[in-house]
Amino acid sequence: MALKQSENDLDYSVWLTVSCGRGRKGQSMRKIILATVALIVLSFSAAAKERVICTVAIEIGSDKTVLQEGECNKRISSASTFKVAISLMGFDSGIFTSLSEPKWPFKEGYVDWNPKWRQVTTPQSWMRDSVVWFSQLTTERLGAKTFEAYVDAFDYGNGDVSGDVDKDNGLTHAWLSSSLQISPREQVDFLTRMIEGKLPVDPTAVEQTKRLMQLDQQPRGWHIYGKTGAGLPFSDDGELLKGQPFGWYVGWAEKDDRTVVFARLLRFSERPENTPGAIARDGLLSVLFGSDGALK
Repeated sequence: MALKQSENDLDYSVWLTVSCGRGRKGQSMRKIILATVALIVLSFSAAAKERVICTVAIEIGSDKTVLQEGECNKRISSASTFKVAISLMGFDSGIFTSLSEPKWPFKEGYVDWNPKWRQVTTPQSWMRDSVVWFSQLTTERLGAKTFEAYVDAFDYGNGDVSGDVDKDNGLTHAWLSSSLQISPREQVDFLTRMIEGKLPVDPTAVEQTKRLMQLDQQPRGWHIYGKTGAGLPFSDDGELLKGQPFGWYVGWAEKDDRTVVFARLLRFSERPENTPGAIARDGLLSVLFGSDGALK
């Protein structure tokens, strides 16, 4: 578990939430883990085996696939990449009114393993710091029926918002290594429909979400928009594979009149030194925009 976090990848909270349990007892255990995290970091090996499940990139308006490697139709938890969908819901419903509103204060009892989360949070800082409790407050304000209706209207992955088995927590946990699953190809299709204005949301919701996702890096003059994610996968028998995380990076790049939508999904044999989403992001930027990248 790396102490160094990228701005858009703070998803180790999923591991702590799943491994330690949810609720007050789980939060106490997470605090104990945080107290010893510096020692744990020293025991993690930089040699964690990384496997690219899929890298896919398509250019909007072109029949040509820029890049496609691996199993791109296999579904896995959306993890924090689901914040893209939550952002659209938040702005479209009026819960979010700008990049800086609402300002919701942190309260005891919220998921708080990361110090950055123990403060007033806005849509902008939520997306930047990947604040779990802000997502959960947003979906709670939507309510179960509206939340499920949005997921269905977005045709998002498997559309399963039931949550953990026998927990009745789908409204706040479906996307956190739980029931809601999506493939890399479906990520690309969802983002493409968003960019093309084909989702049933107000255009302002799309524009505000794009602003939240903009990355400072501009390799080769491309403007990058993206979101990381990380969590734990399920085994074939439905059990979470603890300590064997996955990492997402999804988004798109714009340059002149070109738009390329992408998704990259990684799996690891053990927890890597850096965060899985950051590794997925850096790898994606390299294969698309590096010296030998697909977009020159």
